[in-house]
Amino acid sequence: MNTLRHLLIALVALVLVAALAFLYDKTQAVDLRERNDIAALLDTLREIDGRWDIDILRERTELDPNQLAAPNRTATARKALAGLSAAQQRSGSAALSEGLGELGKAILEKADLVEKFKSESAGAKTALHAVISGAAALGAQAGEPGKGNARQKEVQQALSQLVAAAQQHYWLGKAAAPLGLETAAGEVRELATGISKGARDQASAIDGAIHLLLRHKAVEQELFTKVSSLSSGPRLDKMTFSFNRELEATLQVKELFRVYLLAYAAALLIGVGYLGVRLKAANESLERRVVERTRELSEALRHLKESEAQLIQSEKMSSLGQMVAGVAHEINTPLAYVKNSLGTVSERLTQITAAIEHCEKLLELLRAGNVDSDALNRQFAQTSALLAQLKQQRVLTELGNLVKDGLYGTGEMAEIVGNLKDFSRLDRSKVTSFNLNDGLTSSLGLARHMLKSVKVTRQFGEIPPITCAPSQINQVFLNLITNAAQALGPTDGEITLTTLSDNGGVAVEITDNGKGIPPEVLPKIFDPFFTTKEIGKGTGLGLSISFKIVEQHGGRIKVASEPGKGTRFTVWLPLKPAAEAELAA
Repeated sequence: MNTLRHLLIALVALVLVAALAFLYDKTQAVDLRERNDIAALLDTLREIDGRWDIDILRERTELDPNQLAAPNRTATARKALAGLSAAQQRSGSAALSEGLGELGKAILEKADLVEKFKSESAGAKTALHAVISGAAALGAQAGEPGKGNARQKEVQQALSQLVAAAQQHYWLGKAAAPLGLETAAGEVRELATGISKGARDQASAIDGAIHLLLRHKAVEQELFTKVSSLSSGPRLDKMTFSFNRELEATLQVKELFRVYLLAYAAALLIGVGYLGVRLKAANESLERRVVERTRELSEALRHLKESEAQLIQSEKMSSLGQMVAGVAHEINTPLAYVKNSLGTVSERLTQITAAIEHCEKLLELLRAGNVDSDALNRQFAQTSALLAQLKQQRVLTELGNLVKDGLYGTGEMAEIVGNLKDFSRLDRSKVTSFNLNDGLTSSLGLARHMLKSVKVTRQFGEIPPITCAPSQINQVFLNLITNAAQALGPTDGEITLTTLSDNGGVAVEITDNGKGIPPEVLPKIFDPFFTTKEIGKGTGLGLSISFKIVEQHGGRIKVASEPGKGTRFTVWLPLKPAAEAELAA
């Protein structure tokens, strides 16, 4: 009988111990080092993808063929993909296994296209410089213009048209007419026939360079279109999001089993209370292990919060990328003003310099006193003719207008750069006195490329300055204005910005007449990662971050929307926050 009882006790103890061991095994910490390595590899691929886009833009905008070439990032991308594949096999992550194959193909395809694009772009630049240098050499062989030789002037004019057509085709590609370039080349070739054999050879060399330019630009544009259609960024964002969700779910399961473990330990203590003295040491050991598990889970939670902070930073960089793209687009127009003005001024300076030289010669003859009257009359006639030509062509008036155009262009660029400089303080959380009207004006300047077809109404009131972190408040304004612009239809879009003093603070209303927000979606818009946009067009963190910023400033943000009629966001901020130290942190 005692033997049977002992066997039963041993069996129960074995079952209890087995259950305890099972729960303990379920609370083992996740290998965060492996997870962090995977996150770092995803960040590396994201950075490489962004660098490729920057390399493409730099290749298209910089003209010097001898510029320092962008590094080949293909090897780094392959290494990161190999690391992800190995990590996926070790960890068995379903989030990685789903899209890793397609991601690898997209990354490697983009790498190949980028390298081909660099090669074609370098060839186009070299060909363009060959056209320009060849035109200069042919112009030198044709002789100096302005000496009474009409054919020389005709050659110089044809060469200028040829260079302009080549530059236009380089910058505009398909938008420029290639037949215009070939026509200009044919005119130069025909004029060179009557100069010399060297001129004909030079014209043939220019023809070859033009054919190379046309060929390289056509291939370059085709490659640029293909690169633009590849979108590995959204795949990376989706994979990162799924991976973090998978990690979060794993940690939640660990936490749940930790709770089960605690409850089970408590039940064992109650059930075997009469063995308390003998089990005291075992109980203390168990408690120590629980503390260790708690500490490890707390550390895991801290890492999870750091990952959230990295996602927030990613949202900031996404906004900054859109902003930089808009600024680059906006600065092209005033830059064209300045470039065209300076080019024309350079041409006119040659005429003015020639007139000044003739005037100086005339003065020298007048100072000489006893000079041949025929020589004096000839010099006077030449000088008068040049001055009359300048007056007839209204060169000075034209130069004045060109200077005005150049100043207008530089003013536009100064305004754009000023807005960018104001917003560039995003990473500096200095708390200072700030007028919200200035912040809205700066944010509108940065979002101008999105508001070209939108009617923007400013109803700024006389408001006092508030104490805040201007960079953070500007981020809120830019996010709300961007969302409003994206919600508008293709025509008749209108955004109204209103500021007024309200109840010991300042209220800012941003109203649009867009499509509105459905009632079932409205309660979720401030939730992290919630978005109604297409994949790749939004992270779901913009409004969540804005809500936190306003909340940290002691303010509040409200939204009212009616589907089909529009949305109004109202941000209220106190004149002085309750805790400025928290903002600075």
